[in-house]
Order: sequence, then structure tokens, then C-alpha cells
Amino acid sequence: MARAVDVPELVQQARAGRPRAVARLVSLVEDGHPALREVMAALAPYTGQATVVGITGSPGVGKSTTTSAIVTALRAEDRRVGVLAVDPSSPFSGGALLGDRIRMQEHALDPGVFIRSMATRGHLGGLSWSTPQALRILDAAGCDVVLVETVGVGQSEVEIASLADTTIVLLAPGMGDGVQAAKAGILEIGDVFVVNKADRDGADIAVRELRAMLRLGDRHQEGAWKPPVIKTVASTGQGVDEVVAALRDHELWAGESGELAARRTRRASGEIEAIALTTLRERFGSFANGNRLTDLAVEVVAGRLDPYRAAGRLLDGLNGG
Repeated sequence: MARAVDVPELVQQARAGRPRAVARLVSLVEDGHPALREVMAALAPYTGQATVVGITGSPGVGKSTTTSAIVTALRAEDRRVGVLAVDPSSPFSGGALLGDRIRMQEHALDPGVFIRSMATRGHLGGLSWSTPQALRILDAAGCDVVLVETVGVGQSEVEIASLADTTIVLLAPGMGDGVQAAKAGILEIGDVFVVNKADRDGADIAVRELRAMLRLGDRHQEGAWKPPVIKTVASTGQGVDEVVAALRDHELWAGESGELAARRTRRASGEIEAIALTTLRERFGSFANGNRLTDLAVEVVAGRLDPYRAAGRLLDGLNGG
């Protein structure tokens, strides 16, 4: 049985920037707590202020190091920062395998930084289904910028673009990332491209190839955003200020062009759809545990019913018809 929650008190403490209250609210989201509806209703008036930045890239390119360096640069500007690091799920506990976020320990005692690892729990898009709601909590808790670091990059991980106001795609020299990015469709979702570990051989070649591929894209129309390609050495902080400046430039362009409002509307649409589908699955699961689904399947196998009519009857049952 779910533990009772004093939602008004918890929300008030989170609004005051109390880390424990923020962490408790995120846990309610991850656990699908019954109080979640009340929590989201209480937080709604305080959302819409934070800038959401997605950070994605292949394993080994230095996402956590880069995220940590960006946090340092943003804190130097006295901006409150939230970090959601979406990790592979533990096959045993369902929790986040990389939950300690060792590379971000330098920010652990900073009251202006909130760091939370979230498990994907088998979600293929590289993001936990609950990530959008966790974003709302950090937004309402007063974060100026929320960084979302994803599991990796590939066919299924482009989902970050639907979640973020600005998406950073991280690559590294000598990893064949340029070609991989083109194959995976990452060129289309990146707003800022970062070639990290630029002190290695091949960094200039990687930048050149990436810029050439971007020129072949479809971003040539009047007023379109032209994604910059920036070299960094995140471990030393080199180039990170340039990345933060590019984030600011993109935020300004997105606000003036209407792209920011369009992205946030799409994000809310996706969140509504995910909640509706989750609710439907729960209803379907309890309904299917009876004999109705099996009875319909027997009818289909016997040829007395086609699968479309069977599905219609199942939905009629869910709707109480």
C-alpha cells in the first residue's frame, strides 16, 4: 500500500528549493504514486520557466564529464541547475545502474544544483517514460536550466529532441561518430554539435566531416537555425563556455522564431499521450486478466470473428459498452 503524502507541504518545500522534497517528488513520479495527479495539479502554475537542454551521444564520448563542465559554467553565471541522468535499468532492482554519478560529485554539496539518476526501466527511447514529469518538478522547484543526459544515441534515442528546448549531440574523434550520426538521423535533431576530446588526433577531421554533412541537410531555408560545431576538452573545461554561449544563442533564436513554443507544445502533447496510454494499458491489463480476451482470441482462431471486430469488442468492453 502506498504511503500517505502531504502534497501541499511537499510542494511548498520543493518550491523553497529543499533537495529532499524535490527528490521525494521525483520518487513519486518514478513509482507512479496515487498522489501524482494531485502533485502535478499543484505544480502546474509554477512550470514553464526552466530551459531544458538534452545531451546525447554514443557511449564513451564523455557525456557525464561534459554535463558536469556545463553545470560548472552555468553555476558561474549563478543559474540554478537540475540534472536528470537517464541510465540503463538494473536487471535486478529496476533502479539506475549509474546512480552515483561519480563524475558529478563536485556539485553534490552545491545547493544550486540538483542531480538525479532515473532508470529507463526498459523504455527504448533512451528516456524514462516519467522523465517529462520529473522535468516539471525541477522546473517548479526553481531550476533555471535542466540538463537531461540520455543513455546513448541511435535509432531509438532521437526521442530526446521531443523533450528538450535545445539538444546537444556529443561526438568524439576516431569513433566513426560522424557516419553513425548520419545513419541514426542524429544530424536532424541536434541544435548544437560538440566534438569532445578535441585534444586527440582526428578532431579537426571530425569537425570538418560533421560540418560538411550538416551543409547537405535541409536547414538552408531563410531564418533557419544553423547548428554550430564546437570543439571541447570537457575534462579541462576547454570550449565549454562556447557551448554555453551557443545554448544561449539557440534559446534566443527559438524564442523569437516561435520554435520554442512549438517544441513545448509538442512536448506537452507527448506527455498527455503517454499518460493516457499508460492509463489505458493499466485498464486493459486488469480487463484482460479476465476471460474476455481469451474468448475473443478463440473466436478469431475459429474463424468466427476477424481480429478488427474482436479488437472493437474489446475496446467496447473497456469503455463499458
